Amino acid sequence: MSAERSTVLHRYTKFLAGCTILLILAGSLVTSNGAGLSVPDWPTTYGWNLFTFPPSMWVANIFYEHGHRLIASAVGVLTVLLVIWLWLSDAAPWVRRTGAAALSAVIAQGILGGVTVLFFLPPAVSTAHAALAEIFFCVIVSLALFTSPGWNEPHATVDDRRLRGWATATTLVIYAQILIGATMRHTGAGLAIPDFPWMFGHVIPDRWSQAVAIHFAHRLGAIAVVIATASLAAHIWRHHASRPQLAVPAVLLLLLVLAQLTFGALNVLSGLRPWVNSAHVVVGALVLTTSLVVTLRSWQSRFPAARADRAARASMNTFSLAANAKGL
Repeated sequence: MSAERSTVLHRYTKFLAGCTILLILAGSLVTSNGAGLSVPDWPTTYGWNLFTFPPSMWVANIFYEHGHRLIASAVGVLTVLLVIWLWLSDAAPWVRRTGAAALSAVIAQGILGGVTVLFFLPPAVSTAHAALAEIFFCVIVSLALFTSPGWNEPHATVDDRRLRGWATATTLVIYAQILIGATMRHTGAGLAIPDFPWMFGHVIPDRWSQAVAIHFAHRLGAIAVVIATASLAAHIWRHHASRPQLAVPAVLLLLLVLAQLTFGALNVLSGLRPWVNSAHVVVGALVLTTSLVVTLRSWQSRFPAARADRAARASMNTFSLAANAKGL
């Protein structure tokens, strides 16, 4: 694959990642506005085909739910095109399989979204829907990194066992925190503790219920994320400050965590205002994928080449055939 075609593929993958952010925002607005059942049927919309539903009927919460379905459909089509592109390109087999995983995830995500509506928003299914959305976003961001011009450059790799451990643990902690947050959103526990930074006026809640426990776990998770990301950034600045592929996302990660903490506090203080709540979800997804980029960079030395060199393989095959012929 020529450098020009590789660059176009990389840009397309980044575009798909941007569309996925928009999809996560649309989905969070559905939940934040309580619009999950504003369109009660699926896959149709009030009996209409999804794409022929009249814009004049996109009113109130129907706008959020129907808009979410349209964006999800667009992301699905873009993902199909990406997978086809990867299989027709010189991408290595493992990159192609990653693309296939993205397609599987987006199909499963659509089915979970439909089940969520048909079974009247069961918390477990709604939480799984949110969890899979984050995984899909992570896979697309990974593909954007794997198709980037600098991924195969030897000087970009870092062989630091401790960095790999810190980065991997940080990404897992962030994802666990997102799962707790999704559980909190879909079980209605967002205001189970209505004050901030205190909890019912105390450092530790003086009353308990399932909702309070979930909310409290989310606040503890926020502390864990701060510790993990700060430790990761400190390690990078101490040992790899001269490597922009690590230092830049480390700075961005801390800025995003700071923004996330701010939105989390405003979420409680504002009484879960929809746009604040949705911003909290989107920034959380960006925190996760930024940590993932650092993690993948830390493991880069263990990855095979992202692009298969067909010319080299062809030359090797020709050499092997010639050697065999000579031997005969």
